[in-house]
This record gives sequence, structure tokens and C-alpha cells, in this order.
Amino acid sequence: MNGFEAELRAVPEKRYHHLHPFNQRMHAGELTRDELRGWILNRFHYQRHIPVKDAFILAKLTTPELRRMWLRRIQDHDGAAPGEGGIERWLRLGEAAGLERSLLLSGEGVLPGVRLAVDGYVNLCRNGSALEAVAASLTELFAPDLMRTRIAAFERHYPWIDPDGLRYFQVRVSQGRQDSGEALALVLDWARTRADQDKAVAALAYKCDLLWSLLDAVDGAYR
Repeated sequence: MNGFEAELRAVPEKRYHHLHPFNQRMHAGELTRDELRGWILNRFHYQRHIPVKDAFILAKLTTPELRRMWLRRIQDHDGAAPGEGGIERWLRLGEAAGLERSLLLSGEGVLPGVRLAVDGYVNLCRNGSALEAVAASLTELFAPDLMRTRIAAFERHYPWIDPDGLRYFQVRVSQGRQDSGEALALVLDWARTRADQDKAVAALAYKCDLLWSLLDAVDGAYR
């Protein structure tokens, strides 16, 4: 591992939201039903914008090979057909937790702080360079471990949630590993100068801050 890769990995190690008190309480089984449902509802606002930010990244990529690779991410979330994909699996998580699908789709109850955080990420991918947008996605480096922790916590502490609702987390273990590996290879290839490396690190730190602020909003609203 070269010094730049180590620098990138150190950002989520210190700042990824697996360290946020809300996630810590979630995994310790300390959330109430209202808190967990509130998180599911608000996090859906983030989930439904993942293919939107990926579409902005896709438009910045300059070769068919890169576009085909990134197009898979959009399909992973939107699905190849109705009833498929990560967004659909999150809706089923909401239903398993007792939330109406129509409520999640309506956007009603999404907190202003969550909207601001999601807008910040989408705008980074819209207005930033391809390097910055792809570097911001490297929070996925820590996603597989987080998903495994979350699955175990839900199974142990929240048995009132239908186990079928955990499918989103289960699928993201392998998807996150693939996504982060591809993105890391691109960032390491593109960021050859110290200036570009600094931009990549800053974009990743900004993404970590956005995820943290999203949880700050949820944590403050439902306690």
C-alpha cells in the first residue's frame, strides 16, 4: 500500500459514520422503535439519491469501459426491472419495520438536516471533478464491515423487524466490496500530483462529514 492509499483509508477510519453515537446505539440494541423507523425513513432519502449522484459521475467518465462499469451502480440501486434493486430492498426494509411504502416514497417527514446533507453530496457529484466525485464514494471501503455488523445487530436486538427486510444489508456486503475496489483503483490512477491527491482526500472527508451530519439530524430529532 502506498502512502496516498494509506492516507485515503485513514479518512473513513477516523471519520466514517460507523463511529457516530447513533450508529453505536443502533448496533448495541439501544434504539427505540420510533428511532429506528425514523432512521429508516430519513436514510431512504439518501438511498433514493444514490443513482442520481451516480448519473452525474457517469456523465463525467470519458470511455465506454468506465461508463459501463459505473452504469452497473445505477442498475444496482434502480434495478433492471420493477421490483428489483437497492431502492426496492430499502422500501421492503421500511415495510418490515412497520412503515408504509407510500410514506417513504412521499418524502414526508424527511428532516431538513438530512435534505441538506443529501443535497451536499449530489452537488459534489454534479459540480466537482470526476476525481472528487469518485473519491467521495470511497466511504464504501468501510461499508462491508458496517453491513455485517448491522445484520448481526438487527437479528439480535430488533427481532420485531421481519428478517426478509435485511436483504438490503446482505447484498451490500459484496456490492460495497466491488464498488470500493473499482473506485479506489480509479482514484489511485488519476491522482498523480499532490494537488490532485489533496482534492481526493478532501472530497472523501467531505462525504464523511455529510454522512455524520445526516445522523446528527436523525439523532437530535427522535431522542
